Amino acid sequence: MCGIAGFSGRGTEDDLLRMIRQLKHRGPDFQGGWWQPGRFDAAVGLGHARLSIIDLSSGANQPFFNADQTIGIVFNGEIYNYLSLKEELQQSGKYTFRTTSDTEVLLYLYEEYGEDLFGKINGMFAFAIYDFRTGKTLLARDRMGKKPLHYSIKGDTLIYGSEPKSLLQHPLVSKTISPDALNAYLTFEYVPTPYSIYQDIQKLEPGHYLLFEKGQVTARKPFWTVQFNHQPITFETALNRFDELLNDATASRLVADVPLGVFLSGGLDSSTIAYYAQKNSDRPIQTFSIGFKEKSYDEADYARAVAKHLGTDHHEKVLTARDSLDLLPGIATELDEPFADASIIPTYLLSQFTREQVTVALGGDGSDELLAGYPTFTSDYVRGVYGRMPKLMHSLANRVAELIPVSDNNISLDFKAKQFLKGFQEKPAYTHTLWLGSFSPAQKRSLLSADVLARLTDRTGLGLIDKHLANLPASTSAFDQTSYIYYMTYLLDDILVKVDRASMYNSLEVRAPFLDYRIVDFANSLPESFKRKGLSGKYILKALMRNKIPNEIIDRPKKGFGIPLSQWLRNELKPLCNELLSDASLQQHGLFDPAYVRQLQQEHYAGKQNHRKLLWTLMVFQQWYQHYH
Repeated sequence: MCGIAGFSGRGTEDDLLRMIRQLKHRGPDFQGGWWQPGRFDAAVGLGHARLSIIDLSSGANQPFFNADQTIGIVFNGEIYNYLSLKEELQQSGKYTFRTTSDTEVLLYLYEEYGEDLFGKINGMFAFAIYDFRTGKTLLARDRMGKKPLHYSIKGDTLIYGSEPKSLLQHPLVSKTISPDALNAYLTFEYVPTPYSIYQDIQKLEPGHYLLFEKGQVTARKPFWTVQFNHQPITFETALNRFDELLNDATASRLVADVPLGVFLSGGLDSSTIAYYAQKNSDRPIQTFSIGFKEKSYDEADYARAVAKHLGTDHHEKVLTARDSLDLLPGIATELDEPFADASIIPTYLLSQFTREQVTVALGGDGSDELLAGYPTFTSDYVRGVYGRMPKLMHSLANRVAELIPVSDNNISLDFKAKQFLKGFQEKPAYTHTLWLGSFSPAQKRSLLSADVLARLTDRTGLGLIDKHLANLPASTSAFDQTSYIYYMTYLLDDILVKVDRASMYNSLEVRAPFLDYRIVDFANSLPESFKRKGLSGKYILKALMRNKIPNEIIDRPKKGFGIPLSQWLRNELKPLCNELLSDASLQQHGLFDPAYVRQLQQEHYAGKQNHRKLLWTLMVFQQWYQHYH
């Protein structure tokens, strides 16, 4: 896992070096840059920060060039089928390999197939290739967006990098905030693709490539898309196929020239990956978990039970509130964009703890989205019934929800009730996003200043959902539409960004077997009944893992990877909340109405409402703003 940066057009060698220095945490083992005035009246810069995983020798450092120096590449990620692809290229007799790295295989695949190479590779990746023969730059991002890739087009110049902070080192890229991105952030709790918080920077969509030639973009299109091609299949056949795919996907991700382990939370997903990793290892695999002293947030006992059952070499660390509180200021300053999923804190601590022993870790990300594992999928049943009720009943339900005592417990009853009802404030396509997110459109009309509201092109901040759904055939079921929105928003820009940033700031590579594109295609071919049975999600995964891991792990309710944020905001975090959201702090940018923010604080402190999501979303933005502006 690494960091990449570069440009084609205007830019100096000093610009490139500044860009790559911003990514040292992604690649502490080596930072390299190559720059020269181009042969097409444009400067070219290729920069790379390397975390050595495959072929640890200096010969595999990047930027990497082919034998005759006509093509150069900077690459972040892993190509899991690189050995079979290498054999195929060697059989052609055209290529002599100088390293054992997957980078060299990827470069020669481009030389052999051009933009048709994507159909051959299975991996997570973000890369840039510069072709000196034509002056063409190719940017590409993997199918599910596991690896980040940001870019900016400024006149005749393309600027790109793994993280926005790198692009901001180029003199052409400004820090101007995008009003629409800010509006979306306040709802989603993250900035959704293709936005970035900066007006000048975009995120390349997953499964897409971009071509830049002679000072302009000549193509930006998908090489792979999510499709719901349901096929007739028996449940037994599906179980066998799922077992084969998970086994192969996990085994292929165990290849590394450095120590490797598995994140083990004690939930079904991470336990599944631990099972298949141990199955494919001839010695005990290393597993890692963290716990909390606050019991409603702690899963350490479950992780310990799975580790004992599988016979892994288990490592565990129990955290206190102070461990997380001490980390808060540093997290905000390391993130390029405001990111309000508070679970990034335990994810960061888990990555930090894991990195003490290994350089690569496998995780269970993706299963909930693929197999309807979130409680919100179960809530769809209730949504259908509630939506058919008379409006009078809706009004009564809102009153009852307000009477439920406010609790600080993780996913408490009052929180669930109020989030559920919030999902009915806009049209049905937006419901799941409102359930998961922070501010509703109505709340943002009270929060945002008149100037920001006047500059919005998307008033609700939810317009991206409509754009995503427009990509699907009209015959797509409501269930598949919901899954697709999860792929393109919550999974892409919350879960994967959280894991990428938390792990890479600790120089740890994380791999996700569930997001092997073959498993994604398989899951999307299954009928809904294989995923959701009654009020239970992940039905086929639970059936597959029955008696492979402890049944108590399979049958217990899902618990998120959270922290006791609501309680902390009334106690340990209250001084920081008051400081960040003071009138003086808010007036630095004039984006929010201070009176409305004070109201949110007072209601939360008094225990009248649980505004943890709203307050935390604002606090994260304020920390980000103070650091970057």
